[in-house]
Amino acid sequence: MNTDAVKTFCRALPGCSETLVGSPGNVLRFTLQDKPFAYFKTSQPEQWRFSFRASAERFLELTAQPGIKPARYMQRWRWVTVVEVERLPDDDLKALILESYRQVIQGLSKRRQGELALL
Repeated sequence: MNTDAVKTFCRALPGCSETLVGSPGNVLRFTLQDKPFAYFKTSQPEQWRFSFRASAERFLELTAQPGIKPARYMQRWRWVTVVEVERLPDDDLKALILESYRQVIQGLSKRRQGELALL
């Protein structure tokens, strides 16, 4: 998947909102009820690096792979950064995005979870 395909995939998730945050962060955030599940860095030198939340079980496994590292300032919450999204297989990247999205869903009220029950 290229960056445009990842953006399209994230936008298609039910309840997803997209926000472009300017300086100094310069990120394109994908959120569910104001809780982020993924973001792109939009400025140099890290333009189009993609970050998402990983499960506790997957965090160390993912960050041990080349091209994936702990997300700057966010690693304590188990966020990881993929340097080039094109290097990951499409199905793997989609599964990782969905896992991050599901973690946000789990933090919502039971009523809202029921409304979003799609996966």
